[in-house]
Amino acid sequence: MNLIEDLQWRGLLADCTDLDALTKRLTEGPVTLYCGFDPTGDSLHVGHLVPQLTLRRFQLAGHHPITLAGGATGMVGDPSGKSAERNLLTRDQLAHNVSAIRGQLARLLDFEAADNPAVLVDNADWTAPVSFLDFLRDIGKHFSVNQMLAKDSVRSRMEGDSGISYTEFSYQLLQAFDFYHLRKTHNCELQIGGSDQWGNITAGTDLIRKKLGVAAWGWTFPLITKADGTKFGKTEGGAVWLDPARTSPYKFYQFFVNTEDAKVGEYLRKFTFLSRPEIEELEAKHAANPGAREAHKALAREVTKLIHGESALDAALKASAILFGAEIGDTSEETFRDVVGEVPTTDFPQTGLDGAGTAMVELLVHTGLCPSKGQARKDITGGGIYLNNVKVTDPALAIGSADALFGRYVLLRKGKRSYAVVNLTA
Repeated sequence: MNLIEDLQWRGLLADCTDLDALTKRLTEGPVTLYCGFDPTGDSLHVGHLVPQLTLRRFQLAGHHPITLAGGATGMVGDPSGKSAERNLLTRDQLAHNVSAIRGQLARLLDFEAADNPAVLVDNADWTAPVSFLDFLRDIGKHFSVNQMLAKDSVRSRMEGDSGISYTEFSYQLLQAFDFYHLRKTHNCELQIGGSDQWGNITAGTDLIRKKLGVAAWGWTFPLITKADGTKFGKTEGGAVWLDPARTSPYKFYQFFVNTEDAKVGEYLRKFTFLSRPEIEELEAKHAANPGAREAHKALAREVTKLIHGESALDAALKASAILFGAEIGDTSEETFRDVVGEVPTTDFPQTGLDGAGTAMVELLVHTGLCPSKGQARKDITGGGIYLNNVKVTDPALAIGSADALFGRYVLLRKGKRSYAVVNLTA
């Protein structure tokens, strides 16, 4: 299976300006391609993964990937997929964001490859020096306003209540200018992006044809959605970030392990580098025994390892296992805090554990795991109560300061899945 066939099998083709011609070109030798992102924050999020991983798939096939940071376009804002105007960022904010994201990109693309290293460019480098009048004369004259108004990203905004500013209306000219510049200076023949970028990408292929008279192609992939059609990559807490300081590896792992059954096969194809036989085997296992969630766990493992590395994956797996009764062992406090965030937590004064401590049955009632002290004693005697994931058998047990994890937490469990955390307060 060649690269194009693999991308199609993975569901990574929504449209192409001329698939037959591009397929033929790829057989003739390596091509240079690019995908851009506007650094509107200081971290990429999971919504950025498919474009960057697609660049990586091309790189593994021997092609030359360019990832473009929109230091210029980020100051304008892309109207594609947006119902309202974006907040404009300063040059300093954008420069900070690009610097912060650079390390994340290095996990997705190989910038040190001997034959075809990835390249990171910033479109501010070639856009900022161009005057407004020169841009209108050299670029703007090649665009028909009628054609610009027909683009989906523009038309949908014009039909909405908020309309579209001239600033965002001009965005497609800037993106077309990027493709033209990269075609001329880096021999970049292909631009890839989400399906909402089709209008911007084809504006670039048209500009290249008019000004340079050479071939260029556009490739888009479908936007990733949840099973109900809503936007992928969002949780109740907001976006799922690649920066571990904003979304911990444990929460990142949990996001993917909790993928809806209807989407796990699709996500395995699009977010991992597992082979077709490996993915089809996982899909078959899922169909035969959905409750085992082998496909979900494989997806979460592969993506977490890719983004955060093997050691962070190990820590995330240990944290996940705690909620299935595993020993806490050498789990770090930082990782355990992530677990605490998944479990009902109740405050209790630290002084209550000093001296003789507090009766276990009292804490079970305090956290709501048991309705009464009498029921708590019965549950302990029956072998259904755990302290820090260790079974408790003495109904008269008192919990003291030595039982507190990291000096401030007590983990209680009733049965297999009912957890509560006691958070000790001063």
